Amino acid sequence: MDEKIVQDLIDRLIDLSFAEDIGDGDHTTLSSIPADAMGKSKLLIKEEGILAGIEIAKMVFHRFDPTMKVEVFIEDGTWVKPGDVAMVVEGKIQSLLQTERLMLNIMQRMSGIATMTNKYVKKLEGTKTRVLDTRKTTPGMRILEKMAVKIGGGCNHRIGLFDMILLKDNHVDFSGSIHNAVTRAKEYCKAKGKNLKIELEVRNFDELQQALDEGVDRIMFDNFTPEDTKKAVEIVAGRCETESSGGITYDTMLPYAQAGVDFISFGALTHSVKGMDMSFKAC
Repeated sequence: MDEKIVQDLIDRLIDLSFAEDIGDGDHTTLSSIPADAMGKSKLLIKEEGILAGIEIAKMVFHRFDPTMKVEVFIEDGTWVKPGDVAMVVEGKIQSLLQTERLMLNIMQRMSGIATMTNKYVKKLEGTKTRVLDTRKTTPGMRILEKMAVKIGGGCNHRIGLFDMILLKDNHVDFSGSIHNAVTRAKEYCKAKGKNLKIELEVRNFDELQQALDEGVDRIMFDNFTPEDTKKAVEIVAGRCETESSGGITYDTMLPYAQAGVDFISFGALTHSVKGMDMSFKAC
């Protein structure tokens, strides 16, 4: 995805977040802290996990107050433990207090996602299977959540509906057939001058054969058992990428990886994550 588009999305998210949190003013801070008072705050880690969101935190501080100084001690992707200090921020105390919650909201969630993703990735070590995220993300925070997945060692499936074609069961059913859906997708890409990968979800071995006959870039096995996944991977025989999806969890994923599938996608990486505990305290 274009870096300028990504930065624009992040800037808009930060602006919206400040608007909903501060409104017409942080009256608690404005009434109790002199405007010229200066201070420092430290980001204190209170739980083990993978740190994520440092770079976004710097954007939060500088977008609110460009004079704030950020000293980073621990970079994104590092395993942290309770007592670690990830960064110290110096500036106007009013700015420190008004940016605290947004920074923590972002870093706690991103770190939680990165930590969970890393747990999944480590369990699949020794197999060729890679961990994928999905579009089951928090509205407005997708870019940040997908960044966190990558920091944790996972892969982004697609950012949105615009950077890949994924023909799922509803697309096939509404189109009338796999042939219709794939043919129209290819014709659309040609007419629009778009070089998009085409992935097709299949529900059984008959649809799998149709997918191979049509020729797509990736086939998603929807709700296949590990045994059927192994058979499906053997049928595909490297002609395209393969992905398993549908109800697969941390506890059940290893047999799918051992079946030889290229990717497994998990909505839980972003829709069911627990944030990492951390705080932003005066120092």
